[in-house]
Amino acid sequence: MAGIVTYVKESFEELKNNVSWPTWTEAQSLTILVAVFSIIFSLAIWGVDTVFSKVIATYFKYING
Repeated sequence: MAGIVTYVKESFEELKNNVSWPTWTEAQSLTILVAVFSIIFSLAIWGVDTVFSKVIATYFKYING
């Protein structure tokens, strides 16, 4: 158990002293970039899913006569 406590303490020290955090402006612009990319990616997946579902529906409609 002492090993876990030591690990957590050292992790927080690492975060406080050795990690370079972005500025508030950089964080905002990166957040917007991630949000835009996520929306575009989800729309692309939705489009591919829609096309595949129509192709599969057409295929089974053709097979069943």
